[in-house]
Amino acid sequence: MGTMLKFGSESAKAYYRTYMLLDKIREAHESGDIHIHDLDFYNLTMTCCQIDLTRLFKDGFSTGHGFLREPNSIASYGALAAIAMQANQNDMHGGQSVPNFDRDMSPGVAKTFAKLYKARLIDVVADIFGVSDIEDIISQILNDVETACGMKPTLDNGDKYDSLVAETLMIYSCISRGEARKITERARKRALHETEKATHQAMESLIHNLNTMHSRAGAQVPFSSLNYGNDTSAEGRMVIRNVLKATIEGLGKSETPIFPIQVFRLKKGINMNDSDPNYDLFKLALECSAKRMFPNFAFQDAPFNSKYYKPGIPETEIAYMGCRTRIIGNVYDPEQEISYSRGNLSFTTINLPRLAIMSRDMDEFYNRLDNMLDLAAEQLLERFAIQASKKVYNFPFLMGQGVWLDSDKLNSDDTVGEVIKHGTLSIGFIGLAETLTRLLGKHHGESDEAQKTGLDIIKYMRKFCDEKTAEKGLNFTLLATPAEGLSGRFTRLDTERFGIIKDVTDKEYYTNSFHIPVGFKTTIYEKISLEAPYHELTNAGHISYVEVDGNLSDNLEAFEDIIKYMAECGVGYGAVNHPLDRDPVCGYTGIIKDECPKCGRTASDEAPFERIRRITGYLVGTVERFNNAKRAEEHDRVKHN
Repeated sequence: MGTMLKFGSESAKAYYRTYMLLDKIREAHESGDIHIHDLDFYNLTMTCCQIDLTRLFKDGFSTGHGFLREPNSIASYGALAAIAMQANQNDMHGGQSVPNFDRDMSPGVAKTFAKLYKARLIDVVADIFGVSDIEDIISQILNDVETACGMKPTLDNGDKYDSLVAETLMIYSCISRGEARKITERARKRALHETEKATHQAMESLIHNLNTMHSRAGAQVPFSSLNYGNDTSAEGRMVIRNVLKATIEGLGKSETPIFPIQVFRLKKGINMNDSDPNYDLFKLALECSAKRMFPNFAFQDAPFNSKYYKPGIPETEIAYMGCRTRIIGNVYDPEQEISYSRGNLSFTTINLPRLAIMSRDMDEFYNRLDNMLDLAAEQLLERFAIQASKKVYNFPFLMGQGVWLDSDKLNSDDTVGEVIKHGTLSIGFIGLAETLTRLLGKHHGESDEAQKTGLDIIKYMRKFCDEKTAEKGLNFTLLATPAEGLSGRFTRLDTERFGIIKDVTDKEYYTNSFHIPVGFKTTIYEKISLEAPYHELTNAGHISYVEVDGNLSDNLEAFEDIIKYMAECGVGYGAVNHPLDRDPVCGYTGIIKDECPKCGRTASDEAPFERIRRITGYLVGTVERFNNAKRAEEHDRVKHN
């Protein structure tokens, strides 16, 4: 099926280049002036979406092959979360993200605990009194408490609720208060233990499903992301704790899960300091990331994120997709500046180093940049017109099940043009470091002047996007482009055209977005402080990460310091890269040099050690599976101590 998809992909690209793109846009894409991402889906769909699972699960939903009832246990919540991402992936070409996973799953924990509390109460009473047929009586007792006091059993209402149940139980059974309290305490203890176990199994199953279930005609697993960390309820905390623990455990043979990309959301007063209710979960997140590379970290208190936040309205909390995409501002409907049920429509990247190579001075550079910005915007609008002409029935899950914002107001034959205005049209860039080197002789890690010029260039691009937003009433945003494959393509084309230019085209890749070059020797804190100002400017998405030289599990205090420094500097989204190796024979995961620390074996051709690395702060995988440009980039990375 993967081969079949490749045939279709290449045929679609050829068709769109020949029959749909304007000549000037086609020439710009083919020559490498710009890159139209996901060209093979040009006439089909949009990029990505943040899925509101709570809304989707209410009253159930359909995948097109049958209706799924509203889930009533954490096991079902976890299973349906995976199914929802899989189903939506079949309607879109990009990633699927859950912006508030802990809050979405917590009702499943509550439902599971309520059922287990009742079941264990029945068991304890039956054991003590030597009877079996008492379910009706216990049901009546619990109904009486709910009717009289409006309370159901929850994880954190133990003393009050259990006392009410005990008092009611005394009336029905004529036992003492002390005996009744012992019964409810035993029932609660058993129910808590089993709920914890059920939640862990649900999270374990979710992670296994998202690494094995197929989408896109069986050719890929869903590109899935989960945001969590801010739910302080006992149920939400149980979800966070167990998704982290399940990730630490790994897959069936201790493999590091590639999906879901996990994003731990940090906020002062919630989880950043030892007096915060979820600080222990932040510490667990650090432990998990040190062993499995995820979660990454999103910073709610960054000024450009916090300005949207409205206390008590989770929809206004920032959420990132694993690929760094950020959705929040909304010129189309300022009353719905939320992360839920929205996504990117399409994005196109400008080859910044080429503009610098072709320019004699800064004035010419900006003139060329003006032309490329105009061309990219024109292309995005051309593609938007195609997307807007599609109908609800073209997206049976995304639109048909009301996943996309306001799509529930449409009929099957309606076009989607109005509702997709909630999405973003993004202009991206790559290779700021090489651009500055060509223009000034130094990049922004080497020179204050280069840093100022770099910020001026990105401010100029952001200003263009803001002006286009005001002009068109659409959400034009600036993206720090992920460079998994594009970095090599642009460099290859520029080398063929302009030859080898020192510190510009003399390697196989351009530097990711605004990042300091990976081979430049600097400190962790200098790199973070230099890259942080670009996060505010790139409102479509961004990430900063540093590369460390050893096992983070041995120094979680340093890891915490790095993440907190990112928050202090105003980073929006960040991660720490580190070596992660695995012996496929004994399952050891950690740092392996020439010999496995666990079983003592050396690598062989039949069973080489797996060298797992992060590509761009988003995807992880074995180095052998990277393309040549990304292998070269990984090889060049300076490891910070």
